[in-house]
Amino acid sequence: MEDPWVEHRERMVETQIISRGVKDERVIAAMRQIPRHLFVPSEVIDYAYNDEPVPIGEGQTISQPYIVAYMTEMLNLKEKDKVLEIGTGSGYQTAILASIAQEIYTVEIIASLSLRAQELLAQLGYRNIYFKIGDGTFGWEEHAPYDAIIVTAAPASLPRQLEAQLKLGGRMVIPVGSTFQELYLLTREKEGVKKKKLLPVRFVPLITVH
Repeated sequence: MEDPWVEHRERMVETQIISRGVKDERVIAAMRQIPRHLFVPSEVIDYAYNDEPVPIGEGQTISQPYIVAYMTEMLNLKEKDKVLEIGTGSGYQTAILASIAQEIYTVEIIASLSLRAQELLAQLGYRNIYFKIGDGTFGWEEHAPYDAIIVTAAPASLPRQLEAQLKLGGRMVIPVGSTFQELYLLTREKEGVKKKKLLPVRFVPLITVH
């Protein structure tokens, strides 16, 4: 049976992602393939492929498709990379990462969101994703260091624990700020961590227990 959402995904990729300059073929292929509509609640399914964030419950959102694509491209992922994701949320970004890199470790503080994402991603056949329910500001130290770290909610300032879990040459993409945020690319080099400002963004705040 033909997937009725294929056309929506194709339009999303062409008009929201390729047209805005995303060039990484693996990111584009993942976004063409992954059924984004399954990652949103049924009452907002008609908005799944729109050029906007969509609420997923618990005050959280699934990011705008372009932002998902852009942040993933900025990580410059390799096939053998081990990736840490802070903020599992719906699991959509997790699925994109898992389609490209070898191992994904994802941390979510809201248990109900993590459990829902775990169930869906298992149903979709992903076997390279490892889940943790907890405070993402601490990362997931036992599996560090990581080739790449992506943070999908905004802390007021850069969490030093995450910087410390990047391996040499590792990249982190993270939105930082309270009311208004900037997206940053951090790269760990021998001399230290290099920070590059990418673009202004709007994310929900990163929830922390402390």
